Amino acid sequence: MRRIPAVVTTCAATLAFLVPAGLAAAAPASAASPAEQSYTVVPYENVKVRQLPKQDSAYLATLTAGQSYTAYCWTHGQTITDHGYTNDIWIGFADGFSSAVYFKGDQYANLPASAQC
Repeated sequence: MRRIPAVVTTCAATLAFLVPAGLAAAAPASAASPAEQSYTVVPYENVKVRQLPKQDSAYLATLTAGQSYTAYCWTHGQTITDHGYTNDIWIGFADGFSSAVYFKGDQYANLPASAQC
């Protein structure tokens, strides 16, 4: 099981969340290796990135609604209910997680079932 680094070590790593996919010149040092698959996800509203897959975990950044972002995997975490949707799937980014409830697509934000963290 691949684990997503949970600690943001620089401001540059935190700011990586704020740059839409494909626009960043370089990935943060803690990003997945090039051999690992990445996926594009799009939040339908602004969504917070948390250090761990739970709502009370440390806040890292906010993803902007309608922008594309690079995700690496999904995992089970705290169950979230919002806008009539409920699930425990969290999308894994280079340094944190966001609830899949806030992303366009299926329950996994269109990541394949095999992309589990």
